[in-house]
Formats: sequence, structure tokens, C-alpha cells
Amino acid sequence: MDVTPTTDLPEPRRLGALARLAPEPMKVVLNWGRRYSLWVFNFGLACCAIEFIAASMARHDFIRLGVIPFAPGPRQADLMVVSGTVTDKMAPAVKRLYEQMPEPKYVISFGACSNCGGPYWDSYSVTKGVDQIIPVDVYVPGCPPRPEALLQGVLKLQDKIANESVAERYATPSGSAAQPTAGELTSGLVEPPRRAPVPPEGDR
Repeated sequence: MDVTPTTDLPEPRRLGALARLAPEPMKVVLNWGRRYSLWVFNFGLACCAIEFIAASMARHDFIRLGVIPFAPGPRQADLMVVSGTVTDKMAPAVKRLYEQMPEPKYVISFGACSNCGGPYWDSYSVTKGVDQIIPVDVYVPGCPPRPEALLQGVLKLQDKIANESVAERYATPSGSAAQPTAGELTSGLVEPPRRAPVPPEGDR
């Protein structure tokens, strides 16, 4: 009896030995920790930022969901909330700060302006959605959305993190480019100035 499958299954992605051999309970614990310790880097650009601030105040208090607002900077943040109109002039700053955030990092697009440009979608200077420059995990619609909408968006993101696979997020797919070497990563850096050798004591 021929048991050969009729469809070709894709080759599984490869990851480091520790990640592949980690037991499933350990992966659940890691996802649980990321899910309930989201440090937020708020990128408030317009009126939606007021709704974000309202969601962090005592009435709604999204800290009870494990979301800590106002991270000291992008290097201490897990979640970027883009709330407001992203202009073409501001887009490079949004992208640069996103790239400074360490992995794993997530993005919530909060409000119609950051989703698609909102009422200014046909303006010559407005970016047609923050997803044109950075990847977005959750979209929260509204103009402006209420704080409850942000809480729902956070819950959706937490569900996504809970079901996340480390291998799918970080592994290099088969056939894609290999990871860059240390030499390739440092090739564009400026070399430090070379100091002249100090002569011995007797030659001074």
C-alpha cells in the first residue's frame, strides 16, 4: 500500500537548537511573560493621543491588563502605539524609533489617521497609513477611537502574542538569504582614529 502523501509539505523553518528543543510549557511561559509585560512607547501625533492618555488614567487603567505606559525610550519598549496623523515629514522619525526597539516588538495603529490617513487621506503631505513604513499588528478604527477601543486592541494583541510561535517569528525560511556575518554588519561603520605609539621613557 502506497502511503506517500499527495501534497508536498513545506520544509519546516529552522531555529537554534535550544529554541527547537525547548518544551512546550516553556514556550507558553515565555509568551505569557511577553503578553502581560508590554512597555508602551506612545507616538502621539494628534488628537488620538488624548484618547490614549485617557485609557491610561484611573477610569480605564490599562495597567491592569499588563500594559505599562510611557516607556523611558524605544530601547526599553515592547509596544509602539501610533496615535494620530503620520505626515511624510514625520514618517522617517517613526521608522527610526521603531527600528531602535528591541525584539520582540509590536505595533498598534490607533485611529483612522494612522490606519489610512483618515480625513486627510488625499493630502499631499500625509502618509496613507503607518503600515506604509512599519509593520502593524493591530488596527484600532475610529476618529478618534474611544479608550475602550484601545483596550480591545490590546486584548487582541495579547491573544496574538499568546498564540505566537518563536520559530515562525524569528527563523530564516528555507531558501532565503542567510543571516549577515559580523564582518558584513560592521563594514559600514567608521573606523576609530589610530593613535601614534608612545615612545619609550629613554627616547623622550
